[in-house]
Amino acid sequence: MAAPEPAIMLPRELVHDTISLKTKPTAKLHYTFALGKDIASKTPVLVICLNGLMSDKSTWLPMLAGIIRKQPGGFPSMLAYDRYGQGLSEDRDPQDQGREPGRGHNVIDVVHDLHQLITEIVDGKLHTTLDSVRLVLVANSIGCAIARLYAQSYPGTVTALLLLDSMMANSNFDWWPNPDAADFDPSELPTDVTIEALQGQRTKFAKIFAPSSMNKEGLDRRDLPDLLPHSDGPLLEAPRGRKPLVTVIEHDPERFASESLQVGRKPYVEP
Repeated sequence: MAAPEPAIMLPRELVHDTISLKTKPTAKLHYTFALGKDIASKTPVLVICLNGLMSDKSTWLPMLAGIIRKQPGGFPSMLAYDRYGQGLSEDRDPQDQGREPGRGHNVIDVVHDLHQLITEIVDGKLHTTLDSVRLVLVANSIGCAIARLYAQSYPGTVTALLLLDSMMANSNFDWWPNPDAADFDPSELPTDVTIEALQGQRTKFAKIFAPSSMNKEGLDRRDLPDLLPHSDGPLLEAPRGRKPLVTVIEHDPERFASESLQVGRKPYVEP
């Protein structure tokens, strides 16, 4: 039985449904899929959207709808989904049972789930095999780390990656000056920033972004700096031994500053 569509106008080509992976049959993932139409390429193309940590697949729906509406004569197959415990995927990851609460699975586990999801979608929707499909990963924030690790774990499967506002996987996000450090100089602070405000922002920022912090979906990120220690690696391999097309798009600096200010003013809620 298909899940209800969101309360926004979307093209009928976008279908919302749930799937229980063969590797995790007791839990369901919610996804949105559009079957490609009249693409000139002889090889099927599947675009997969990978969410950030604090967003869900609904953030991709306007983009998917725009592609369909602007290219009615032909568009690739497209897939967006919510990871376990995220968005409309209310089921928790089954392997979280018996593990430390809030840290039941890591990014590698997510990569393997993604591979299983893609395999089953390609088989059930495109009626072909994974080695005959060109995969394009479009990712945001931690989704970019997932995309990089997917391309590393399954070499020769990813044709292109589009990384939007990628997170720094090898960082502990401890960027703010530390008032407790021996070399801290309070005279270097802006005149409208107090030590108390700085300390409060450091604490809040760490609770949200530090790899050790917990999140609603229970994704353990503590080993992410070890999994992706270098920003320029690992080297990625596309199908037929080629290099994949990689495009990185950063935040608009002014909008990012405005959004960060708004987030900084909101009280932090523990997951």
